[in-house]
Amino acid sequence: MRTKILIIALTSALSWFGVPACAQPAVAPSAATEMKQPAAPAAGALAAERLKRLDRVLQKYVDDNQVAGAVALVLRNGKPAYERAVGWSDKEAGRKMTANTIFRIASQSKAITSTAVLILVEEGKIGITEPVSHFIPSFANTTVAVKGENGLSMVPAKRAITIRDLLTHTAGISYGTDPQVASLYEAKGLGPAAGNGWYTADKNEPICETMTRLGELPFVAQPGEAFVYGYNTDILGCVVEKASGVPLDEFIRTHITEPLGMKDTHFFLPADQRERLAAVYASGSDGKIVRAPEGSKGQGHYVDGPRKSFAGGAGLLSTAHDYARFLEMIRNGGVLDGARILAPRTVELMTTNQSGTLHSTTGLGFGFGFETVDRYGAKGMSGLGAFGWGGAYGTSYDVDRLGHLVNVLMIQLMPNATDIQQKFSNCVYQALLN
Repeated sequence: MRTKILIIALTSALSWFGVPACAQPAVAPSAATEMKQPAAPAAGALAAERLKRLDRVLQKYVDDNQVAGAVALVLRNGKPAYERAVGWSDKEAGRKMTANTIFRIASQSKAITSTAVLILVEEGKIGITEPVSHFIPSFANTTVAVKGENGLSMVPAKRAITIRDLLTHTAGISYGTDPQVASLYEAKGLGPAAGNGWYTADKNEPICETMTRLGELPFVAQPGEAFVYGYNTDILGCVVEKASGVPLDEFIRTHITEPLGMKDTHFFLPADQRERLAAVYASGSDGKIVRAPEGSKGQGHYVDGPRKSFAGGAGLLSTAHDYARFLEMIRNGGVLDGARILAPRTVELMTTNQSGTLHSTTGLGFGFGFETVDRYGAKGMSGLGAFGWGGAYGTSYDVDRLGHLVNVLMIQLMPNATDIQQKFSNCVYQALLN
């Protein structure tokens, strides 16, 4: 009896101090206890009431005539958690924005082309540290434009430019609009002669012809010494063609877009789909939209162009739905709905900072095709390990692995004087409560 009393007392004391009594069997919670616990949110849920704020924000940009229209799509755990189309795809024509409107995605093409490169790396046809000159001979002896006391001089590159340099934008290659090289690039049909530098949809030649000429021009930094945003991924598009033996559009279609069911992602739009392409607008001096002009600095040649230049750095068209499927494949480790595009280790290379502090010293890095978030707060509320980028026409995206989110915003505004991308991102994250 005495022993029994001591055991009971000891058990009570241990429980008081938070130490589990190993001899005590676990007690199942009662029905009353379970009823008091808050219900777990659905796996794909964002707070519905809070998402209404995003509705109001997007509509206000349209009502204030700062954007013509937008499509916003958020996936949580691969399922749509938010999808809205607001405003106009072509205000003058009276066409409303719809969820399947097609957009010029410009530099969002880079992630898809980088994926194509890494598919060929996995096949052993490209090496990450391999010199670009193995595929494009004009890159064998590149030069760098250097300003000195006696003016501009051209010096040899200290080393060969590699595939890795191009994937991380550390090859020293700009878009040729820099003052020290602009006239040289313009004379070769690049830089200022190509609209905003990156635009090639109007060129009546294959991308490899353009990139071969580029290799003969001076660059603006030594390989591996600076983050310089430019023709890097267009060069990679040519490398894909050389390594695979097929045009870039065919390789992307057979290895990425078709397997993922991305039916609306093309370099040039079929003529019978032209009314699905959103019109391009520009922020005027008063912040209100004006319709962008025809040509390379506005509407472009994505329907009626020569259809010969497949620019891996800035040439693709897509929908919010299509691009979100591509991003969900990356978020999911390289596979989606049974279609394996890349191995998980390859995806880690893409989405991990591979450029140290060359891209940023404030907590952002750059992997193989994506900007990375290495410190919480470096990019708004994007979580540690998030990755994303955007395009010149105003499109943007963010993949947040901690939040299980894929966020895509599509607009067509160039130049863009609004802060709609930041407001969109903030409104998504403030609705993430679990």
